[in-house]
Amino acid sequence: MDKSEHVKSGRRFPINLYNKLEERLRNKSEDTQEQAEEAKAEDKSQIKCPKCGKMVDRARVVKKKYVCYECGGYFRVKTNNRIRMVADPKSFEPWFEDMAVSNPLDYEGYEDKLAAAREKTGLKEAVTVGRCKVFGEDIVLGICDSRFMMASMGHVVGEKITKAIERATELRLPVFLFCCSGGARMQEGIVSLMQMAKTSAAIKKHGDAGLLYCSILTDPTTGGVTASFAMLGDVIMAEPGALIGFAGPRVIKQTIGQELPEGFQTAEFLVEHGFVDGIVLRENLKKTIHFLIKSHQGTGKKTYADFCEDHGFHFELSEELKEQSWKSKPRSAWEKVKAVRQVERPAATDYMEHIFDVFVEAHGDRGVHDDKALIGGIGFLEGQPVTVIADLKGKDFKECQERNFGMPLPEGYRKALRLMKQAEKFNRPIVSFVNTSGAFCGLEAEERGQGEAIARNLLEMSGLKVPVLCILIGEGGSGGALATAVGNEVWMMENATYSILSPEGFASILWKDANRAQEASEVMNITAQDLKRLGVIERIIPEFGGADKKTAAAIAGYMKEHIKEFLEKYDGRTGDSIAEERYQRFRNF
Repeated sequence: MDKSEHVKSGRRFPINLYNKLEERLRNKSEDTQEQAEEAKAEDKSQIKCPKCGKMVDRARVVKKKYVCYECGGYFRVKTNNRIRMVADPKSFEPWFEDMAVSNPLDYEGYEDKLAAAREKTGLKEAVTVGRCKVFGEDIVLGICDSRFMMASMGHVVGEKITKAIERATELRLPVFLFCCSGGARMQEGIVSLMQMAKTSAAIKKHGDAGLLYCSILTDPTTGGVTASFAMLGDVIMAEPGALIGFAGPRVIKQTIGQELPEGFQTAEFLVEHGFVDGIVLRENLKKTIHFLIKSHQGTGKKTYADFCEDHGFHFELSEELKEQSWKSKPRSAWEKVKAVRQVERPAATDYMEHIFDVFVEAHGDRGVHDDKALIGGIGFLEGQPVTVIADLKGKDFKECQERNFGMPLPEGYRKALRLMKQAEKFNRPIVSFVNTSGAFCGLEAEERGQGEAIARNLLEMSGLKVPVLCILIGEGGSGGALATAVGNEVWMMENATYSILSPEGFASILWKDANRAQEASEVMNITAQDLKRLGVIERIIPEFGGADKKTAAAIAGYMKEHIKEFLEKYDGRTGDSIAEERYQRFRNF
């Protein structure tokens, strides 16, 4: 009965008495609800989701690898549960478990805090390291556990990680480290700070030995851990929604009073801004680790095919390209310019899906952004891992805007260089698909050093000690195209173009009249036939009448057969001889 009904019935309650009664009833309801929530919390069959706050069935959450079935939120995972997710059963062998613990700064109460953490978690320290197998492959595995003093990095944590990486270097094993931390351990002061340099130095030696180090960033990864071993992986992955940042939101607010926008330091934010290669779902975690082992440490064709079958990566190898006539009506240079600018023309990805068994994209330059105008990652060509770089323009107006119409920014070129240097470290050949009207020219490009980025690519590509094949599939515009086209061989598709700048720009500079672009295209020697005659390219790829949806598979089939021949040619060659050959190729121009 509400207040109005009381008045109508002649029962006039004083309004303040009614309000008190209403408040008492509401408080009682809230108390009852709170008690129900507490009862649920005490029920071990229920668990509260850290993201949506709902009480959910523990067994269902465990079955989903500690992912909430209501909202998809990720629970933090204990060390033993993480080992079960990743390692083959009973294969994990812990290392350095009996390392001596000390209080280097004689901080009051520190020993008691450590003892309490050991009692609560059953762990010796905040990180567990050791050797295990993943689908039969040996790796060194490290896991940080937030339950132990928020996985802060003290001298024992730093020492265990360093010793594990050193032993991995001796045994020539890859390292996979699940990172999680609130940062440096305050009770150890400057001694904790020194662990950042120590772990980083060990990773450098491991990398110099040509070995793979991968970090998986989990919630939360902050402070000195972010500024050392967490962000030094050859491949850096992150779990969805993980908080990742050098200074956490609370520290930033307390230090400079700045409120961070929602989602600012999430894993997804870091992918977008170029610091992380990609997000990895727990359901795919073990398969992804195995894929990375295979793609960075080498694999045989049969072994990789079996691996794909085992894990549901189904592919069909292209049939041998049947004899086809690729005679077509000759096109003028201007007709070719117009043809390669058509948005319907197949993109690199259209050919890649027919050439490579699997392609996994990596993201970011580790500094500014993930430039979508230029993609890169690892592909498998009948079992052989290959680093793939490709310009992408977009297939509709919205995608063209997202990909900046295929004009890379400095961070795009730096991403390509990062992946090419990684390819050199792990002895993977490089295939680069070039299709850009040129490097982006604008305020942000100049601020971030467009010229330096292109120059750095030319410098580093010239000395790469792995085979580099560059294929111009559309436009090749100026230094923006050359920045990913310093190859041992350079091929062009039949109707592609490659020029010092656009015909419009050429006409504007030399003739002060951009309207003479068609005339300029005919005198610039920009077609594949012109450049083959000039010795700038080694091969012309047929388009079977013109590149479109119908011919993409046939063009890709031709590419695939000749890419395989190219790679076979470099089998057994030394890195120095491969780099010298590339040097002489450009030296002769």
